[in-house]
Amino acid sequence: MNTFFPEVDAVKYEGRESTNPLAFKYYDADRVVGGKTMAEHLRFAVCYWHTYKSQGGDPFGSGTFERPWNAGSPMEVAEKTLEANFEFITKLGVPFWCFHDRDIAPEGASFGEAVANLETIVAKAKKLQQATGVKLLWGTANMFSHPRYMHGAASNPDPHVVACCAMQVRRALDATLELGGANYVFWGGREGYETLLNTDMKRERAQMAAFFHMAVDYAKKIGFTGQFLIEPKPHEPTKHQYDFDSATVLSFLREFDLLDHFKLNVEANHATLAGHSFAHELAVAAEAGKLGSVDANVGDPLLGWDTDQFPTDINDTTRAMLVILENGGLGSGGLNFDAKVRRPSIDTVDLFHAHIGGMDTFARALLAAQAIIDDGRIAEFKAQRYAGWDSGLGKSILDGNETLESLEAKAMELGEPKRVSGRQEMLENILINAI
Repeated sequence: MNTFFPEVDAVKYEGRESTNPLAFKYYDADRVVGGKTMAEHLRFAVCYWHTYKSQGGDPFGSGTFERPWNAGSPMEVAEKTLEANFEFITKLGVPFWCFHDRDIAPEGASFGEAVANLETIVAKAKKLQQATGVKLLWGTANMFSHPRYMHGAASNPDPHVVACCAMQVRRALDATLELGGANYVFWGGREGYETLLNTDMKRERAQMAAFFHMAVDYAKKIGFTGQFLIEPKPHEPTKHQYDFDSATVLSFLREFDLLDHFKLNVEANHATLAGHSFAHELAVAAEAGKLGSVDANVGDPLLGWDTDQFPTDINDTTRAMLVILENGGLGSGGLNFDAKVRRPSIDTVDLFHAHIGGMDTFARALLAAQAIIDDGRIAEFKAQRYAGWDSGLGKSILDGNETLESLEAKAMELGEPKRVSGRQEMLENILINAI
């Protein structure tokens, strides 16, 4: 395949001294770090929507991109875009891809046509996967773009709209199964509300839960054994999203008896919009045993929307990789570049520059995070800081053997506690030195 990106050959690892902008400086797929190769740790994926479907528009201007795969009828464009996807991925050397149903196949004039279009493209995608060895990390359904979803998808007040959601999720799950997808993501782009004056929030959340249970049942019926993921997303596009952040989603799953069936797909830019750090959102999911996958990007803290930029902040990504490594990795998940090139970056080669930078950033972060773990000082400091809970009074509290009265007596006996430094600056220096 050499049709859409003829200016680029296979991207190779050339090391830190290389000045070739189309070569990796840190990402060496076969390099072993902490007992696994970089490729096994990072499990990179290319997202379909931003990489090929983005036109370069933003809230204040129309598109600036002219892509060679965008000429012809809707199905001709769909087939050429699919070919561009596999050419790009194989040249980049990434093992996975991700898609929404409406990314890869046009809506059509009717629901029947939409289903037929998706089936046609999935059959072609399966052949391209077999020819290239590229695999599907996850599939999902776009239930936020069409006007029918203006009041929400599974949370919509109209059951007819929810039936449309069922059709899309069923077919998207079928497609994900057919393509051997390791996961399936639910992204509630319009699962929220603008005003309580027209919203029954309790009813809408119950509707969502019922829909998720139907999806779980259908997955069992068709033999889909991949991991279900929910992606937390605050603010955009609705003012109050039901999937605001990791803690909110976990609470929802516990409340509606869904925790056994789902993990979280955490996005860095969504963490920013929720007022959290990327590492925090990962840690909340990981500590619940529910960190499933990652959308790797970054938001601009000076802008108030989901800018979806490629990650280049080594400090941020190192903190993230520490959480991921301490979690034992991402299992069937991976690092999906849910990111887009900037509006003035109009050449197709810019897609390579962007992905190379993001992959090198995470590879460098992996090396730094593993060095911190091997060094052991941060882990040792944390262990010592909480050592009082491993025995004696702390253990007795956790074992349920103490009361407010018994603890008051202990406080009276021991007097004022000794204050101990948290050593934040020292620990930050260890991280910076590892980088």
